[in-house]
Amino acid sequence: MVIFALSKQKQMIKKVLDNLKITALNEMQNAALNADKKSDIILLAPTGSGKTLAFLLPLLSVLDANVPQVQALILVPSRELALQIEQVFKAMGNGFKVNCCYGGHSTKIERDNLSQPPALLVGTPGRIAHHLRREAFSTDKIQTLILDEFDKALEFGFQEDMSYIIKQLPSIKKRVLTSATQMQDIPSFTGVKHSIELNFLRNKSNVPDLKLKAVIADGEDKLDVLFSLVCKIGNEATLIFCNHRDAVERISELLWHQGLVHDIFHGGMEQEDRERALLKFRNGSHRLLITTDLASRGLDIPEIEHVIHYQLPHNEEAFLHRNGRTARMHAKGTSYLILTPDELPSYLKVVPDIEELPAHNTLPRPTQWETLYIAAGKKDKVNKVDIVGLLLKKGELEKEDLGLIEVLDHTSYAAVKSNKIAKVVSLIKTEKIKNKKVKIEISR
Repeated sequence: MVIFALSKQKQMIKKVLDNLKITALNEMQNAALNADKKSDIILLAPTGSGKTLAFLLPLLSVLDANVPQVQALILVPSRELALQIEQVFKAMGNGFKVNCCYGGHSTKIERDNLSQPPALLVGTPGRIAHHLRREAFSTDKIQTLILDEFDKALEFGFQEDMSYIIKQLPSIKKRVLTSATQMQDIPSFTGVKHSIELNFLRNKSNVPDLKLKAVIADGEDKLDVLFSLVCKIGNEATLIFCNHRDAVERISELLWHQGLVHDIFHGGMEQEDRERALLKFRNGSHRLLITTDLASRGLDIPEIEHVIHYQLPHNEEAFLHRNGRTARMHAKGTSYLILTPDELPSYLKVVPDIEELPAHNTLPRPTQWETLYIAAGKKDKVNKVDIVGLLLKKGELEKEDLGLIEVLDHTSYAAVKSNKIAKVVSLIKTEKIKNKKVKIEISR
């Protein structure tokens, strides 16, 4: 019987990896999968090391298709992380329903989804607490609780909501806490006892190939230096980190005046605008994103070649998380610090190399992609196949003219070659999707 169970698990893992187009699990993911099923787990691993799959895979062996209620709950500190986990779980192709709840999203849509409960519920503490207070779903069958990016959730002040939620879970058998930083104490409200710690924070296989470089600037010349640095980097994926939202907005306005195409991302933006900014960054329509530390963790924005610290973070932890957006999963990356002549943060372990800037600036060449907006999504029964068919047949595109396609609840976005997108819009603006005419235009 044990041999049969192991064989079945191997088949399940192979299917998931095939669906995700992953060749093999890494050491940390294998450790999480093979950990004692009855013990609580503290999983410590750097940003970008694959923690999401590490805690989702073991879930598949405990979820029961015959139980029509929520069986596992994942709490996360941000909307973007909730959506990312939902997308990974769906991409695993396991047959279990998953729903996502977060602020800035319609509570009515979420209530309607919860009327047919998912096996896995993912959400931010504030929104999950909201639904619990209104008894939108039963907690009787929830046996697994996962607190992802738990340290960040505490930093964001979610302790009260998390404590309330955990008190409403009478049937918990297993708790999993994940963190990208070492945790000194686990708060008692989590209920974690006799836990196993899987610590991969200092694992040599996870050490990123990251170069640290400094660019020297007098205070009044800082923005000019940033402009020159971005011009030197060219058209490669780059995150510019600031400490505050107003700095993001101010720098963005000035860079637009200098002709630098980019986008911004911070907590003061509407959820739709934040999602669109990340989407355009992912699909290559924009290669430059100015952001606060909100983008330093938990976001699905792979292959970042460069990080620029326009404003230095206040501590080493924030510095590490920002840098964790690049040089991920054995890739290479560069972290630039814009420093005044006598400035050197105490948390730097090494003195960075000085980066020389060109005497004359040349704007990065435009990207080859723009984003097409389609006013229909999953809730309208639209999928990627529908969009590909429309764009290739009616829009007269070749496969190489079409990039990343993302289908959301009520909208869809497709990356299209810049030199083809105007013609595509002209050709398909009167076409129907699923026998319904929808708005199709170049995304603003």
